Amino acid sequence: MSLVTVSDKGQVVIPAKIRKLLGITPGCQLDFSLDGHTIKVELKRQRSPSTIEEGFGMLVSKACGKRSLSDFDVATAMRSADH
Repeated sequence: MSLVTVSDKGQVVIPAKIRKLLGITPGCQLDFSLDGHTIKVELKRQRSPSTIEEGFGMLVSKACGKRSLSDFDVATAMRSADH
């Protein structure tokens, strides 16, 4: 059993040992439910960590020659992909 303290915002920290045992990582979803006066938490979705290689080719610049950082602006690239 692990005793944790609830913050002013109602937040609690899941102990590292439990997170590791259940594979809870950033981005995982937890489903909270009540069973009488007991809070039940169920791990709904595990998010696999991404790698640098998975992002290869996501940003494309049509500019030839000298490039600047603004050529790789994600928001601009997404807006132009929508049109």
